[in-house]
Amino acid sequence: MIKQDQHRINEKITAAEVRLVGDNVEVGVYPLRKALTIAEEIGLDLVEISPNAVPPVCKILEYKKFLYEQKKRDKVLKAKTSKIVIKEIRFGPNTDEHDYEFKKKHAEKFLKEGAKLKAFVFFKGRSIVFKEQGQILLLRLAQDLEDLGKVEQMPILEGKKMSILLAPKKK
Repeated sequence: MIKQDQHRINEKITAAEVRLVGDNVEVGVYPLRKALTIAEEIGLDLVEISPNAVPPVCKILEYKKFLYEQKKRDKVLKAKTSKIVIKEIRFGPNTDEHDYEFKKKHAEKFLKEGAKLKAFVFFKGRSIVFKEQGQILLLRLAQDLEDLGKVEQMPILEGKKMSILLAPKKK
């Protein structure tokens, strides 16, 4: 919900001079009293649009309508933003062929849905000696999925996890 006191209007404006802009007004710098008089004659509100400018920028308009339009714009912008989903797939350093194919199918599905994919090899205990196998496995996955996604981050080892990040290709 937009707060009512987000913008200063009419008598709540504190500056001595304001820069007046708008459709039905002559643009220029006016003393506050004169700007308020002009707004009153038109029958609209004087709204402080940019309070940090010197002098502050004010516009003559219908305040309630302005808030409504702003709320509508914010709603449209919010609807256009997309949430980034990251799906994870976990492998072991000695993953066999069937398991690899099974997990690759899931990875394809995730990328087709538009989600990012983080595939990682988790090394338990002494399996950390198979770092090369883990890297080969992740690079093979990236190569198999190159028509669906592009590599955003090459395989890197973080503690006992080696991970790769794939992003879906734009259609």
